Parts: sequence; structure tokens; C-alpha cells
Amino acid sequence: MKTLLAALALGGALTGALTVPAHAFRAQNDLIVDGSGTEFHVQASPGQGASQSWCAAGDYVIRDLGMAPTTRIWRTSEPPRRQGQGVSFSLTPEGAASKTGLLVLGAEGASLTAAFAQQHCFRYPEQDDDDS
Repeated sequence: MKTLLAALALGGALTGALTVPAHAFRAQNDLIVDGSGTEFHVQASPGQGASQSWCAAGDYVIRDLGMAPTTRIWRTSEPPRRQGQGVSFSLTPEGAASKTGLLVLGAEGASLTAAFAQQHCFRYPEQDDDDS
């Protein structure tokens, strides 16, 4: 019985370790970002659009890496994102995609500032349940 419990505990620990990397950041929109150095990846999530990916990228750069809001972020995976695929980003322009995946007037290339990216973390106002 002890062996079975130990095996179940180990299995649960391994399953949890496989779903979230050792250094994973949960953005304010609940997307998971993992990375090291200047490269990072927003993991795939059902219904994820370009805005949600940029939100997570900007949030990661500002809140997890502690970088300035003016820091530029480049998308390195070419849009559109295929189902089940995440989106890759970099803090350097090398290997940048041709576009951001967003409709941004006047934008050139595939980069945004961290602050502009984080502004895609919009929240809908809570509905008031009071009928008065």
C-alpha cells in the first residue's frame, strides 16, 4: 500500500512538472510564459488570439523580468498561430517575424513596446448583480 501511494504521489508530481516549466510565469490573462535570456514563449491556450499572446508577453517583460515599459518585444513565430501552437517572442530583432499578428496602424515590423503589449490585457467590467 505504501508503495502504491508513493507511486501515485510521484506520478502526480511528474504530471504537474510536465504541464508547467520550472520557471513559468502566469500572466494576468492566465496564459503561461516560459523562457530564458532574451527568448520566451507564450504557451498555447484554447481560443488564444494575438492580443492575448501580446498581453502575456508584455506582462512577462514588465512584471517578471522587471524591464522598462519602453522595452521592445519582437514576435519570432510567424502569424497566424496554428491550433495547439504557442507564440514565440524575443527581446532582440534577430529572427523576427514579418508582422505582429495585430492590426496596428503605422506599425513597422513585428515589434511592440512592452507597455503597448501589456495594454492588450484588458478586463471586462464586472457585471452588477444589483437590480436597483
